[in-house]
Parts: sequence; C-alpha cells; structure tokens
Amino acid sequence: MRRVVAEVAVLDKKFAPLIDRRPLCTIGRLEKSETNFESLVSSVISQQLATKAAETIHARLVVVCKGQITARKLIKLDDLVLREIGISGAKNRTIKGLAGAVLDKSIPIDRIDEIHDDHEIFDALTSLWGIGRWTVEMFMMFQLGRLDIWPTGDLAVRRGWDLIHKSKEETSAKDLDAIGEKLHPYRSVIAWYCYQAVHESRGLDY
Repeated sequence: MRRVVAEVAVLDKKFAPLIDRRPLCTIGRLEKSETNFESLVSSVISQQLATKAAETIHARLVVVCKGQITARKLIKLDDLVLREIGISGAKNRTIKGLAGAVLDKSIPIDRIDEIHDDHEIFDALTSLWGIGRWTVEMFMMFQLGRLDIWPTGDLAVRRGWDLIHKSKEETSAKDLDAIGEKLHPYRSVIAWYCYQAVHESRGLDY
C-alpha cells in the first residue's frame, strides 16, 4: 500500500500532502470481520441512512438472527419482525432476495472474491432487486479489497475531492466519472483519501 499511495501522489499531486498527514489506506489490508453475505446485508441496511442509525438496526438484526446473520436464518424471519427492528419493506425485499440468491447458488457469495473481473461481480449483484451501484461499490472496496472502484455517486467522495482540490464549485458525479478515467488503477484508494479529507475537515482522527 505504501507503493500504491506513492503512485497515487504522482497521478494527482494534490493528494500528496493529505497522504502524508493521514493514516495509510486500509483497503485490502484489514482482516475481514464479516462474511461476504453479512457485509452485503450491512451495505443494504446502510443505504440512505446515517451511520449511527444503520449500526443500530444492524445490531438489532444480529440479535434476532441469534448472533450471526446467515442467508438461511434471514430468509425465515417474519416480515413483521424485520419491520419492528427498523428495516423498511423495500430493504426487507432486497435482503431476502439476496438470501434467496445465495441459497439457490445463483450468487456464489462465499467464492465471489475468486471472480477477478470487477464488472462480472457488479453485474451479478446489481441484477438483484434493490442492490444498486453504491451498495456494490462499498462491498467491493471494503469487503473484497478491490483497488479500482470509483464511487462517484457517494456525496462524501465528491465533497472530499472538492476539499482536496479547493474547488470553487461542487463537482458532479458525471464530471468525477470522467476525471476518474485518468486515475486507474487505484481509484478506490483515491476515494478512500477523499473520505479522509472529509473526516479531517470535521476534526476526526480517522
């Protein structure tokens, strides 16, 4: 990763001071704390929610699943139980659809990291109802450790980019998509440091 961030600083010199000030990027370096299925369910729960609210709902789901969220346990849960712990009807449909795809083996969730083509993973997961670009990008970056994901739909990535480049106007997702064409093959790392720029602006250590 030290070699990678050195290359990032060459790709875009504006990142060099931030890289020097902030922690070393953790993508692909941390031991996994969740299974691939748990991670995807977490990403779905996090959609359009503040971090604290998502963490609270996720913790409740762990309790009703008796310690570990698995496809077999999840698909058996009553819809009313999921609603009572804060999971919306739409997210209920999404996570149960995911559980069904895992159980019928149409999504090889335990071996999905063996698929080297990022586009193949993206297409497989977004074919499921309610799983869109952001959810898959977060999963691929933080669970699978893929280094060339570019989540320009994430507001924090765009805000971080603007902070780093001292932009006078907000950069749109479309414009950042185009800029990203020059930032292969480490766009996940660049996005991670965009998050760091936002954290730094809020006085957060990490």
